[in-house]
Amino acid sequence: MTRFAFTVEFDGRPFMGWQRQAHGPTVQQAIEEALERITGESAVVHCAGRTDAGVHGLAMRAHADIAKDIAPFRLMEALNAHLRPDPIAILACETQADDWHARFSCVGRAYVYRILNRRAPLTFEKGLVWQIPQPLDDAAMAEAAAHLIGRHDFTTFRSAHCQSDSPVKTLSRLEVVRAGERIEVHAKARSFLHHQVRSMVGCLALVGMGTWTPDDMAAALAAKDRSALGLNAPPDGLYFVEARY
Repeated sequence: MTRFAFTVEFDGRPFMGWQRQAHGPTVQQAIEEALERITGESAVVHCAGRTDAGVHGLAMRAHADIAKDIAPFRLMEALNAHLRPDPIAILACETQADDWHARFSCVGRAYVYRILNRRAPLTFEKGLVWQIPQPLDDAAMAEAAAHLIGRHDFTTFRSAHCQSDSPVKTLSRLEVVRAGERIEVHAKARSFLHHQVRSMVGCLALVGMGTWTPDDMAAALAAKDRSALGLNAPPDGLYFVEARY
């Protein structure tokens, strides 16, 4: 049995998220079915961070154990052929030690959230960014983001369906970067709560609109109460960008 590690890129729009679901297509299901067609084996694909419906991946890390004798490059090529026409690409494939795990060996995860701050309708990027037509004050957003960096109880920014043992997480980066009409929010932590990034970005957007102040963000964090959340951003603009080992 060989443990193969994959770097996966995917457009989340057609999927119900990463993890297998009974009610719709998922990224995990597509890769597992492709592996079975190639190897004849029912392998389980584990990932660094499960994503919700509509969330995208630029460099998701995953692994599967395969008994078939096959070279990593050949497996990558075969997977990409069998995954068509699904918008999933295996960018890299290599073998790993048996004790390496895409999820449990991961020591850091990073996301980027993309906002397009313009009034004109979306054309090419519908479902790939969050469009906010009213002007956003990115300086105020950056000031608000600073309140969330560090080790905190993020209950306010945690989904009611979150399965994490603790709401306490250490956020090492939450940076707001503007380039013209585009605003990106970069987030890094060892791990995240369910909906944490989307919830933080939603509240940052309220600050950018002037509905909240940066101090309101600090108050929401201190409340440790989901009812204090101002807004949960849509999945469209969220991308998993890095898993560190």
